[in-house]
Amino acid sequence: MRNPKILVCSGSVRSGSFNGRLTALAAKKLAILDAQVTHLSLKDYPLPIYDGDLEDTNGVPENARKLKRLFLAQDGIFLSCPEYNAGISPLLKNTLDWISRVKEPGDPYKTKVFALGAASTGAFGGMRGLIGMRTILEVGLGAMVLPQMVAVPKAAGAFDDKGELSDERAGGQLDKLVDALLRATRIEMSH
Repeated sequence: MRNPKILVCSGSVRSGSFNGRLTALAAKKLAILDAQVTHLSLKDYPLPIYDGDLEDTNGVPENARKLKRLFLAQDGIFLSCPEYNAGISPLLKNTLDWISRVKEPGDPYKTKVFALGAASTGAFGGMRGLIGMRTILEVGLGAMVLPQMVAVPKAAGAFDDKGELSDERAGGQLDKLVDALLRATRIEMSH
């Protein structure tokens, strides 16, 4: 059996983003465990704010089509979800909404295993945003989201100079999440 294909993506494209660092660390851990990792930056796929009139006039943007094809080519997807005002980042929500509008065959949500993580400067580690993301993916889009999540609190001091998590609890959560994602994708691949 081939190794699972896993896409990793941060919902923040800000330089120095803590969620970008979490995504990079997840990618590294997945690659060490022999996953075929695709590290995606949403900066490379700009999309307008979703607008039904814009869609009616111009159709779905090509970048949404490209993202859907990328999602469909994976077995699993790790999303690092920044928390904005106790919710998810507008960038990530807009991306998921546009992908859902692509009418080409295949469902990029119902056929994948999703893993969620967040890093935040606050004490909750982005947990409120993760709960919102879980609702969008599971209830809104019908995705299978692993129950394990990683929440990295006080993210400004949570990463060491090698990009590893210095917080043992968060590091353990990430290790368990990566293992669970690989296990779940291998089970799905065997069906």
